[in-house]
Amino acid sequence: MDVQTWTYIIVGVTFALYIAIAIWSRANSTKEFYVAGGGIGPLSNGMATAADWMSAASFLSMAGLIAFSGYDGSVYLMGWTGGYVLLALLLAPYLRKFGKFTVPDFIGDRYYSNVARTVAVVCALFVSFTYVAGQMRGVGVVFSRFLETDINNGVYIGMGIVFFYAVLGGMKGITYTQVAQYCVLIFAFMVPAIFISIQLTGNPVPQLGFGSDMVGTSTSLLDKLDGLMTELGFTAYTDGSRSMGDMFFITAALMIGTAGLPHVIVRFFTVKKVRHARLSAGYALVFIAILYTTAPAVAAFARTNLMDSINDKAYAETPEWFGTWEDAGLMAWKDKNGDGVVQIRPGKLFVEAKPAFREGRGEFGERIIGNLIDTNSANELYIDNDIMVLANPEIANLPNWVIALVAAGGLAAALSTAAGLLLVISTSVSHDLVKKQFIPDLNDRAELWIARFSAVIAVIVAGYFGINPPDFVAAVVALAFGLAAASFFPVIFLGIFYKRMNKEGAIAGMIAGLGITVYYMMRYKLGWIGGSTISDDWWFGISPEGFGTVGMIINFIVAFVVCHFTAAPPKDVQAIVEDIRIPGKSED
Repeated sequence: MDVQTWTYIIVGVTFALYIAIAIWSRANSTKEFYVAGGGIGPLSNGMATAADWMSAASFLSMAGLIAFSGYDGSVYLMGWTGGYVLLALLLAPYLRKFGKFTVPDFIGDRYYSNVARTVAVVCALFVSFTYVAGQMRGVGVVFSRFLETDINNGVYIGMGIVFFYAVLGGMKGITYTQVAQYCVLIFAFMVPAIFISIQLTGNPVPQLGFGSDMVGTSTSLLDKLDGLMTELGFTAYTDGSRSMGDMFFITAALMIGTAGLPHVIVRFFTVKKVRHARLSAGYALVFIAILYTTAPAVAAFARTNLMDSINDKAYAETPEWFGTWEDAGLMAWKDKNGDGVVQIRPGKLFVEAKPAFREGRGEFGERIIGNLIDTNSANELYIDNDIMVLANPEIANLPNWVIALVAAGGLAAALSTAAGLLLVISTSVSHDLVKKQFIPDLNDRAELWIARFSAVIAVIVAGYFGINPPDFVAAVVALAFGLAAASFFPVIFLGIFYKRMNKEGAIAGMIAGLGITVYYMMRYKLGWIGGSTISDDWWFGISPEGFGTVGMIINFIVAFVVCHFTAAPPKDVQAIVEDIRIPGKSED
């Protein structure tokens, strides 16, 4: 069977499974909608947390970024894995002991203020909508290639699927769906990685094949890749071009942002006991490590195979997959020197970020490109970073069913995280705004309908951002982590470990941290407010992806200064802080 037939079968079966689970586990109360009734077991919650955590950025985009940026891409591995450890050990058990449905709920009660709750809701919306934009774009990328449709149509299909099981099932439906999605995505990621590792190095373990010699040679995979890169004028794959300072700030923003992600934190409210929260965090770390330790190998395999298969080859002789991805609008070639040969060299092909195709074909059969060509580089190839994991099996000439399986895995990763984020958005509106502030006596049934209606609106907005994202999936997600680092982490950390922190300090800190970070991202990522996207203009050489660390520092400083010039929290609030750090016997 061809790839498209296999894709229809495998993706169709997995989607049917997700929808069946959503129907089976339909939420019938607000507690089931918000925290799955608080009765999920540690193993199931660990798998669901891993699926929630490993978004389209982890599955689709991270290996692509590492493949094209080499050492510089390691910030994503270090930041995201380190951040999960930080969350699991430092925050999760204490938040579970506090026992609230949402992060804004914790902030509102800990800081005894509806103003603090409202500011936290605004922060949650900024983080969640930025994050979900990347997930919806990931869905569009997968559909555009394997269902041979436009990226925008792919986003619409994804919206429909997420709408069904997120709006119907709530956290209960999402949790059990995510268990299935983890199984799909990890199998889909590992199968091609094992195949390609055997092809290139003879070692069936990708993590070991990554450092092994190539088949039939005494040259290691990384040495060969370094040689390929330097011969063509690139920086060696194992060397970096970012400054050490920017690497530090990006890694820190990703780590700290992880510990402030509301859709991950809420997962620890779905278990019965604090001990179960710790267990599920440990299980999730093991499940996450399987993919994250494999991603660097997948990146190296993909870049090696790509360079070998198309670089310096006549366009007419390129493999079939090249034309397929070209037709999807995610790969493009422009012959700058008129020799009909594909040449991968340093530099961008386009002045603009992505190609715009015109109808018709060029001299060699290539798609005609409507963008301006960057004449300052000899590069003739554009490759969307987000396609490398999806294209990897095709580049390696693996069986069609493996190619289709990877498509199903990419969709599972994107949809699992999108559903969690949409739930955060809907519960922030229904529970933390409507229930807690505007209509305190709202009954359970009405609150549930408001939550579902909020999820519908959130799906629509998420779809818009998926169609108009500011960057590649992983880069968009990195911005969301920076926003979480600058807004949530300081107030959560201080709310648990510093009794003197009061509402005035928390509110001022969140506003200052989020405000400066949003301003910086709008100015230097989107080029708004009189700024530009040129790295030479960055403050102190810090990229927008790393500026969340600066926002966090500003949040801490402002919060400390303001809290010491205002009244201390009430005694009962300080007693709560003492209590959540000492789990009772019934919680153990």
